[in-house]
Amino acid sequence: MTASVAPFGRALCAMITPFTADGDLDLDTAGKHAAGLVADGCDGLVLSGTTGESPTTTDAEKTALLRAVRGAVGDGVPLVAGVGSADTRHTVQLAQQAEQAGADGLLVVTPYYSRPPQAAVEAHFGRVADATGIPLMLYDIPGRTGTRIEPATLLRLAEHPRIVAVKDCAYDLLGSTKVIGATSLASYSGCEELNLPLYAVGAAGYVSTVANVAPRQLREVIDAFDAGATTEAARLNLLTAPLAELMMASGLPGTVTVKALLDMGPVREPLQPAGREATDGLRRAYEELLAATR
Repeated sequence: MTASVAPFGRALCAMITPFTADGDLDLDTAGKHAAGLVADGCDGLVLSGTTGESPTTTDAEKTALLRAVRGAVGDGVPLVAGVGSADTRHTVQLAQQAEQAGADGLLVVTPYYSRPPQAAVEAHFGRVADATGIPLMLYDIPGRTGTRIEPATLLRLAEHPRIVAVKDCAYDLLGSTKVIGATSLASYSGCEELNLPLYAVGAAGYVSTVANVAPRQLREVIDAFDAGATTEAARLNLLTAPLAELMMASGLPGTVTVKALLDMGPVREPLQPAGREATDGLRRAYEELLAATR
């Protein structure tokens, strides 16, 4: 079985936002990191998402980051801009600004904190899709937002011509399989441990935080699957699992663990940097992955 059509590519990185030691946006480092990710196998990049610390970057910083990364990677690399907020009107404004700045797509998270019912969730996404001319990737992450995009809601939203994809962090393999089978939505795994399982049932690819540090290793898993080497894909996937677990399931946000491994500045408060013990463990797991996949 092959994956579904991938409007933004198959292997996407949820890119961190580098800051200077003083906490300001570091556009030079952002551009270099973006170019390196593309060179190491990322088809596209997702900017100003959860990993990109979007809750603590300003609207102007989001636009500046998008333009800097576009300048670094050129026009052929899909850039998906995170524009989600808890406020529909603000989300529409961010979406329009991202479109004007050159985004190829928009990552729109479910409105959080207010916990809107499904009809309001559907209306929110429809408003954003109607306000721009570029495609949307819906971001279903109920563990952070408190509200699921229910499969029935996704089925209705899939009828909108500009709603083309979903970043799936719902941890509902059965529900995801139903949506994949019943719609043309491109499903992107947003949880590293489900990258291969979702891909095997027809997902388009993944949007990965771990790809900030191991883009080639994650790409090789789906490349092997596409080549029909499913046993090899499983083996390669197992090699990435220890690092992915430490980075994404150790009690620290992925932004924190990525920046513990990369020299790309601090995290913004309220996040705090990883401690020495956690950082040492991350580095050991990272070095072991590199040694096993050379």
